[in-house]
Amino acid sequence: MVYGDPPVPITVWPVPAPAQGETMSNAMGVRLVHNLTHPFDLITDLTAGPQLARAIIAARRRSHLQDTRPLGWDWHTTTLIVTGWPPNEPEETGDFFDRCRASVVPGGCVAVLLPHGDVVLPVDVIAAAKKAGLAYLQHIVAADRPPRRGEQTLLDIHTDVLILTRSAAENGGSDG
Repeated sequence: MVYGDPPVPITVWPVPAPAQGETMSNAMGVRLVHNLTHPFDLITDLTAGPQLARAIIAARRRSHLQDTRPLGWDWHTTTLIVTGWPPNEPEETGDFFDRCRASVVPGGCVAVLLPHGDVVLPVDVIAAAKKAGLAYLQHIVAADRPPRRGEQTLLDIHTDVLILTRSAAENGGSDG
């Protein structure tokens, strides 16, 4: 559990690390699509690499694939927004999360993928998201191999995934 209001669960996903210059592995894309959406839901893909697009097609979801760099991205009502960090937007972090909150349907999620290692970055991202009215729902740590029952081995964590959702409170003060 991670401190939140109420505490936020941490889940370990045993998935491979992303290739250099990409946001996620194929297995991570599949897990995100299957765990956070239903068939025919719309997913907005703001990631680097084809992994999420492949998972969307294989799972028969609809997608709004974007290259956010040239002109910004169109806002559609969506069930899931997946982004690496920082977003490829020229705007400020808070503006990005304001746009996410306006676009995601009630009960929908924003998945923010962060490279593991910076202990302050997830806190800053969560604070900015909460300020925009999104709630911190779940923390997923992606590791190269699953933990083994009864063994005291350290996980080789490569990615932190912050799952955010529209808050029931307008000020974003209560989590999931």
